[in-house]
Amino acid sequence: MTTTCPCGTAQPLAACCGPIIDGTQKAATAEALMRSRYTAYSQRNVDYILETHDPATRTDLDPAGTRDWANRTTWLELDVLATKDGGPNDDRGEVEFKARFADDKGNEQEHHELSTFVKHDGRWYFEDCKLVRPAPITRSEPKIGRNDPCPCGSGKKHKKCCGARAR
Repeated sequence: MTTTCPCGTAQPLAACCGPIIDGTQKAATAEALMRSRYTAYSQRNVDYILETHDPATRTDLDPAGTRDWANRTTWLELDVLATKDGGPNDDRGEVEFKARFADDKGNEQEHHELSTFVKHDGRWYFEDCKLVRPAPITRSEPKIGRNDPCPCGSGKKHKKCCGARAR
């Protein structure tokens, strides 16, 4: 039976991230490395995650904490939103993605990240990331104050009319 790659390409694992993770093939792009790291997380392959982290900052990692978190997480879906540079002829690249996962209690969450990648000696490494926060919600209409006239046209103050029902 052929296993589909967890990274979302719909390709078999053996033709997608598998050869990158097992070391028989280098990631050709920053996106390919990011997808292989996602797959490694889904397989709880923390050694690969650590190995593909930029050597310049690898000592800052907490291998035990990373392993513990990986063992308590079930990865559900990867959605690559955008890439900037990171091609075969580049030395740097960015990949923006959303990844859905469930914690050990079954609570589903979404992780939205902008990752940066760097290439050293022809090999891509994860460099750093920034979490992408949702845009704040803005009102399309002005806020109605408690003592303002009710917008329904009753002539009453908002707090004594529709505002009283909203509480």
